[in-house]
Amino acid sequence: MAMGLQGRRRSKSLLQKILELNPVIIVTVIMIAGVGFALLYSVAGGSVDPWAKKQVIRFVIGMVGMVVIALVDIRVWMFLAYPLYFLSLIMLIIVSVMGHTGMGATRWINLGFMNFQPSELVKITLVLALARYFHCLAKEETGKYSRLIMPLLLIGAPVILVLLQPDLGTALLIIIGGLSILFCGGVRVWIFVVGLLAMIPTAFGAWKFMKPYQQNRVLTFLNPERDPLGAGYHSIQAKIAVGSGGLYGKGFIQGSQSQLNFLPEKHTDFIFTVLAEEFGLMGGLGLLGLYIILLAYALFTSMTVRSQFGRLLCLGVSVTFFLYMFINMAMNLGMLPVVGVPLPLVSYGGSAMLTLLVGIGFILCAAIHRDTTISRGGAFA
Repeated sequence: MAMGLQGRRRSKSLLQKILELNPVIIVTVIMIAGVGFALLYSVAGGSVDPWAKKQVIRFVIGMVGMVVIALVDIRVWMFLAYPLYFLSLIMLIIVSVMGHTGMGATRWINLGFMNFQPSELVKITLVLALARYFHCLAKEETGKYSRLIMPLLLIGAPVILVLLQPDLGTALLIIIGGLSILFCGGVRVWIFVVGLLAMIPTAFGAWKFMKPYQQNRVLTFLNPERDPLGAGYHSIQAKIAVGSGGLYGKGFIQGSQSQLNFLPEKHTDFIFTVLAEEFGLMGGLGLLGLYIILLAYALFTSMTVRSQFGRLLCLGVSVTFFLYMFINMAMNLGMLPVVGVPLPLVSYGGSAMLTLLVGIGFILCAAIHRDTTISRGGAFA
């Protein structure tokens, strides 16, 4: 037998796995995506073109992928964790060499039918790789400095490649997501505290190495009114849209900021402001409630799954999902600087949607295989 998995329990049949797919989570995912379809229809002035129709097609493809991932034995994903991670790194290298450039950054690979962003995929493959690493590591080993070299390299490699694009926002997401796995994997808290204190002077020095537009975003966040028709325009218009929505909103396709094109990037980064303007505070809270259902399910699954790999996989994906949600909403409300982080499953864009559906597929996979035991030696025995 090839690599050390001790499978004492009988494998479930395909039908059993299909029946164990959580219908509440699947319906919740469809409802969240449905909100996105409706908003994309609205910002196009009541038309499925150019955004809603394409997004529906991508969602259907992503849902099929999500279900397939969920039904595959979790031991297979542990076996493929490192190959998938290195494949995503190769794709990031390809982007830097021959990628498609847009809005001043080289982040996409042109696949013909869509522009794919490998930096989105690496957020999930990094979770896979780190989950496997800490699963195979004995608990008493996690406190050793020498055992932190590999996970830090796993985090650092994609961060460097993403910064070269340049994409500071995505790099920060990768760092936070990766460090969350280290924390959940058992790395001692004091190591994080020391690392954080050591980074404080570095953060001040990093200002000199930031691109002018990145510095401008930070300054505009601190005072949007310093350039109301330039760098501060996004934040000011977003606040106007959110505030004008009130409790119940202006009505579907009735948002003045979005319909009169005052709101920039209304189909991507600022789609939450469209929701707030047209459906008000109640609409925003409704979407937030759907997100909470997904996150609660991921956390519950992480507490019930038998393997460390499955537990860390659920926690890593849920942290990634939460970061997408929190940063986008906070950005729309003026609580954070404007960065290119989409609203999960709602904003227009194939790469982020497909990546998040893949992540949800891994959570469902962990839930279906919660009783599967995996030895530290590897994926198969």
